[in-house]
Amino acid sequence: MTRWWAQLPTGRVVCLDGADRAALAADLEVLPEDAPAIIAYSLGHPRSLPEMVGVALDTLERAAVDLFPAWLPDAAGLTRPARRGGPAARAVRMLALRLAARSPHFGPFLAELADTALCDDGDAATSRSLRRFPREVRAAGLARVLAASYGRTHTAILLEVPDGLTPPEEELLAAGAEWLAHAGGFGVWLTGAPLTAVDRLETVPVLLPYGGAHDTGGAAPWPPVDDEPTVTFPAVAGKPHPASRAEQLLETALAKCPWATGRAWNQTYQSDPLTPPIRVDLIWRAERCVVEVDGDDHRRPLKFRADRRRDVQLQLDGYAVLRFTDDQVLDDVQAVVHQIGRFIEKRRRARHRGTLEG
Repeated sequence: MTRWWAQLPTGRVVCLDGADRAALAADLEVLPEDAPAIIAYSLGHPRSLPEMVGVALDTLERAAVDLFPAWLPDAAGLTRPARRGGPAARAVRMLALRLAARSPHFGPFLAELADTALCDDGDAATSRSLRRFPREVRAAGLARVLAASYGRTHTAILLEVPDGLTPPEEELLAAGAEWLAHAGGFGVWLTGAPLTAVDRLETVPVLLPYGGAHDTGGAAPWPPVDDEPTVTFPAVAGKPHPASRAEQLLETALAKCPWATGRAWNQTYQSDPLTPPIRVDLIWRAERCVVEVDGDDHRRPLKFRADRRRDVQLQLDGYAVLRFTDDQVLDDVQAVVHQIGRFIEKRRRARHRGTLEG
């Protein structure tokens, strides 16, 4: 874990220098406890300041919808999607207003966002009703909600600067980033292509472990930049990643298996205080079993090397690491569940004999 993430500023825009987005992705997995929540965002080529701000807010609101109910824990028992205007929708609004009454959240915005999240089917665009709020209210409200999802006090946007921006587009991007920082209190940290026509932004050197700076062989934490805005965010501890269909499907299948008790999703694991912590997708601690669900990016060099380093660290501590691809889970989840179940039961028999095997 590198401390420098906690030292970057919030409430203003800075340019990160010294690492590409792949190297940054490798270092974002486990953050210091006092670092802000970090949302990675690619916006494409900006055409106007109002459009850039509006699209950014819509995209961040969709991320907040996906992260629900992490920012409203009392709503965890409500079933999604609910009927708009129905009993569950009224209940979630009340829960949001109660939370706002004892926190800095703005009640009407939080209630509308909670209603949207509960009634959203997972594919629909952000509710038009959220756009009735002033953009400043939306920005500040989203910064609080995204931070609360991870138990943090602030939110930062790791904003990818696309290649080939014209000087006017660079100015638009910088102005939009400054608006988000000032209106929402976001830290906006620019990475990607350098800004050659804008010289008013502070540059902060990046300090990564493992010699990660300028390593161009890995995968980014967000898709390639084009004209479609994209946003990615970390998993919430204790739950499958809301943006991973494979993790969600696997958890649905495991929830029906009596033997699957003791599992925990997206946990931080650390061998000892001198080794860097890692985040594992799924762990059975008593059985010393870790299950990883790998997307396409895990085949790229930087991510592949990081996975091997993690596997060795876990194996030295007596853990077995079972890796499955997203496609394996999505194509035949029952086969994956069967393989995990066989291994877990084998480990339990060995533990009962007092000889947990490697």
